[in-house]
Parts: sequence; C-alpha cells; structure tokens
Amino acid sequence: MLSNVRKEKVVGIIGGMGPEATVDLMQKVISATPARDDIDHIRMLVDNNPKVPSRIKAIIEGTGESPAPCMIQMAQGLEKQGADFLVIPCNTAHFYYADVENSVSIPVFNLIEKTTLQVKKELPSIQKIGLLASSALQKIRLYEPWFSKLNIQIMYPSSEDQTAVMDLIRAVKANQLLPSQIDDYNRAASNLKELGAECLVLACTELSVIYDDLETSLPVFDAAEILANSIVEEVLGK
Repeated sequence: MLSNVRKEKVVGIIGGMGPEATVDLMQKVISATPARDDIDHIRMLVDNNPKVPSRIKAIIEGTGESPAPCMIQMAQGLEKQGADFLVIPCNTAHFYYADVENSVSIPVFNLIEKTTLQVKKELPSIQKIGLLASSALQKIRLYEPWFSKLNIQIMYPSSEDQTAVMDLIRAVKANQLLPSQIDDYNRAASNLKELGAECLVLACTELSVIYDDLETSLPVFDAAEILANSIVEEVLGK
C-alpha cells in the first residue's frame, strides 16, 4: 500500500560558524514552524562544526587556511545523509558559496541574495541601508553586487564603531559579552541612522543571537531570521 504522507524536504545546515549562531538558526526555524506536535516540525540535519577554519584569519588577517575544503566536506556529508537542500548560517562564509554550491548536486541557499531581496520586497523605495556585520564583509564587499543591482547604497559604521562591532562579535563567540559592548553596538546603530540609513541589516549571525539587545527606531532585517523563514517556506510551502 502506498503512503498518503507527503515526503517533506530535509534541510542540511553547514554550521559551527559559530556554534551558538547555528543553534539560534535552528530555534528560529522551530519558532517559525506552525506545529501542533513533534511530527509537524522540520527535520534538520546539522553539522555544527566549530573546527571550520577561521573566516577572519583567512580573509582579514590573511594568515589562516581557507575554510572552503572543510565546508565542502560538510556539504557533501550532509547530502549523503539525505539533505535535500543546504544552508550556511554565516554571512562571511558565503565568500566560499560557489565552492560549496559546485561540490554538491542539491540546491544551496544564498543567504546574501535572500536577505537583499527581502529588504527590497518590504521597502521597495529604499535607497540606503546600514550594514552591521563582520569587518570581513566590508573588505570582500559581499553584499555590494546584490544591493547595487537594486540601486541601494550600503553604509558601514565608522572605523571606531566597526571595531566595537567586531569586539562584540568575538565576545558572542566566546560567550563573554559585556553590557558596555551592547552600549557600543547600539551607538554604532544610532550613528548609522544619523548618517542617513533607512534600515539596518544584521549581516552576521552572531548579531542575530543578540537581536533583542539592539535598540533602534529603524526597520531591522535579520539575515538569520530571513534564512529560517526561507527554510520553512521551502519545506512547508508557507
């Protein structure tokens, strides 16, 4: 007898960058899923691997090995385990997106593309966005090609504020966050508004972890939340 139960897609998560950000994404998926019981939730295959070589050392400092081979190995492993599509809950790691995409035969969601399109969808006339992220993103201009196609200008924090944001990101990874760092973070967000940013984009999944600590009157787009909603939509069509 054939089963009438529809086979749902399984998401594979290339995680560990950092570990808490991966768990945060999983919680966001659970929260976004309309469920009455365990069986209604989405199956997630997760490789929460904090041993992925540092993106900061590879991209900013130029002293570390490329994370690409490790990410490819993880992607292929998740595909073999039965994942129908893959996600990477780390913005900076999307510098190696093409390497991962070309290594598997299943789709790999592009977090950068999805975040950009969501901003444009919700704020179609926007011209300037403030990007809160790792300094690596500014160096490699990961979001620029996507936003420039939509005639949207990216604004970054000042050098002093960006240093504070990086210190905050490192503190979240180390689970050593201080109240003063939250204050510096909010000052960076406030300064972006004063410079003309019409919304803020949280383009680092460590910043997604402390989403509730951000104080601003601007619309905020959280890349991790956008990714979680995309996963739910892909699996459940909602």
